[in-house]
Amino acid sequence: MQKCTSLKEVRDQIDIIDDKLVELIAERSHYIRQAAAFKNSIAEVKAEERIEFIMQKVRKKAIALAINPNMISELFRIMIDEMVESEIAELRNQKSF
Repeated sequence: MQKCTSLKEVRDQIDIIDDKLVELIAERSHYIRQAAAFKNSIAEVKAEERIEFIMQKVRKKAIALAINPNMISELFRIMIDEMVESEIAELRNQKSF
């Protein structure tokens, strides 16, 4: 991480990070849709144990990086909920439920 010397420089760096975050979320979403091909039911898509594992993992990572784990949990909860819905739609398209 670089030390910025102006507000513009800080904002430019934030914009770069925001672009990368969106790209990573899009990449994650593509993999989520692919996962539907390996599942046979909506219950498998909802995979509560997997979601709990992810939530615990990201909270621990947030704590290790000294950022608010509640904020990370909220962001991931929104992202996961939306991606589960996308995966259910993909599963229905593939399996013709």
